[in-house]
Amino acid sequence: MSFLSATLARVKPSPTIAVTTKAAELRAAGRDIIALGAGEPDFDTPAHIRAAGIRAIEEGKTRYTAVDGIPELKAAICAKFARDNGLDYAPSQVSVSSGGKQVLYNALMATLNPEDEVIIPAPYWVSYPDMVLLAGGTPVTVEAALETGFKITADQLEAAITPKTKWFLFNSPSNPTGAGYSWDELKALTDVLMRHPHVWVMTDDMYEHLAYDDFTFCTPAQVEPGLYDRTLTVNGVSKAYCMTGWRIGYAAGPEALIAAMRKVQSQSTSNPCSISQWAAVEALNGPHDFIAANNEAFVRRRNLVVEMLNEAEGIECPMPQGAFYVYPSIAGCIGKTSANGARIVDDEAFATALLEETGVAVVFGAAFGLSPNFRVSYATSDEALREACGRIQAFCAGLR
Repeated sequence: MSFLSATLARVKPSPTIAVTTKAAELRAAGRDIIALGAGEPDFDTPAHIRAAGIRAIEEGKTRYTAVDGIPELKAAICAKFARDNGLDYAPSQVSVSSGGKQVLYNALMATLNPEDEVIIPAPYWVSYPDMVLLAGGTPVTVEAALETGFKITADQLEAAITPKTKWFLFNSPSNPTGAGYSWDELKALTDVLMRHPHVWVMTDDMYEHLAYDDFTFCTPAQVEPGLYDRTLTVNGVSKAYCMTGWRIGYAAGPEALIAAMRKVQSQSTSNPCSISQWAAVEALNGPHDFIAANNEAFVRRRNLVVEMLNEAEGIECPMPQGAFYVYPSIAGCIGKTSANGARIVDDEAFATALLEETGVAVVFGAAFGLSPNFRVSYATSDEALREACGRIQAFCAGLR
């Protein structure tokens, strides 16, 4: 009998973390590596937010807090939802955790029973299916094609719902594609959900403020108020506020669900970092002008990457509406052989050969549930992106 839990056999380590770790190891060994795998902004946390964290330390705010968040942060979160999304929540409807991932995990652990199904559009963030599996549920993926802008249709959602469906787990703008659902597109999905009152909605809005061009962000409970009582609206400060390492995520939803999530957290990690919570109060309540400035850089980088990748032989790269990722198709590269003799049988082989032969680290599409593609994070310098895309162009030109 194995000493380890059988549950672990159902899941795999995070491929994005694996790629980032491999790139760091190669760089430490002296290789010239450009890592495009990490999903975090390269900008520093804004000064006023850093100052709030330092002030919390100096004022001795370093002790245990309430399990799922200090009152000041819950009040700031309620104000944020009212201000940005037109959603009214009381502090008792808010949960704060050590990152958005823990919020999602707590909700799944608190609600899933064996055979419960969770519908997840693909491409998806790599952790969604495995968190469902860890919680004892069954992930049901619905593939969104390049032709539909990596967005599922109402008919696809309708077809995926069964009596066992408990959650629809939704992310817009998307990691890994950057695709964003318009109000009308989201309304079509919420109309389906209104016909199935046993299905709840878990919406991951982590990239809410990273929206570009004429795309306007919206969230399910905002589009369809009838879903308010069965929606968990998840967000955090990691991406827009450049606070990935501070580890603060939050959610708002029905009180009974929030209480159940609190129980899970009370017996696992207890409260999020006290210092990070005070920094998050300043992030939500303080000035936000830096977001627009950062987004200008992201748009410039996005345009650079999309243009250069579309010039590479065998690659088709659509223009995303938000986040800081592109998800190009490499259908034109499959079946070819690299200059060093690597056979490109799938997107994992492509990513492996690309790293070994050019030093560019990307995440292969199968990790996100849709192939043949790969994900590029353009949350790095223009110079690094230009050099990396040039290497990708040369790699593709050498395929035979």
